[in-house]
Amino acid sequence: MQATRLTLICHARTVAQKLARFPTNEPVENAGLAADSLSARFGAARRLLCGPELRSRQTAAWFGVDAQVDAALRDCDWGRWHGCAIKALQQQEPEALQVWLDDPHAAPHGGESLTQLSARVVAWLTTLQAAPGHVVAVTHPFVIRAVLMHVLQGAALHSIDVEPLAAVELSFVGRWRLRLSAIDCEGALS
Repeated sequence: MQATRLTLICHARTVAQKLARFPTNEPVENAGLAADSLSARFGAARRLLCGPELRSRQTAAWFGVDAQVDAALRDCDWGRWHGCAIKALQQQEPEALQVWLDDPHAAPHGGESLTQLSARVVAWLTTLQAAPGHVVAVTHPFVIRAVLMHVLQGAALHSIDVEPLAAVELSFVGRWRLRLSAIDCEGALS
């Protein structure tokens, strides 16, 4: 039985992320990398997928010009919160924001709940199980979080591979958070 390998890559930073806003269909903040500039990072035998949003497509182009848009990799539908600043919601809709943070079934913004997002992502993962080979998917932070939550549920200890010299970064500010490091693109911008 051949293995399916999945590499998830979060899209490059956007102004909305920098300003702590829910996303819109904005471009990446620094689109200075040339198309295909990071393609050598993964072998030619990989399948390159991305979400339909501009920021995902722009980032995917850095890994190859053959990216296929997959609607299952789209960002969560934030409803009327698209483009809203977190600080503004804390002031204007503190109860709605807290409900959303506490209840994964809630969608006070009128869009997709985190439970709905997770179900979509799990269905997508299921389709990959029958497709051996390496899939590189450029998507969004919440999609990657949903994948990690699905993979790590239950007996998480046996769901984690730690490679030699691997580094895992955690931070604590009220709760423990896992930080996944970004790919260093500085050399590619020169």
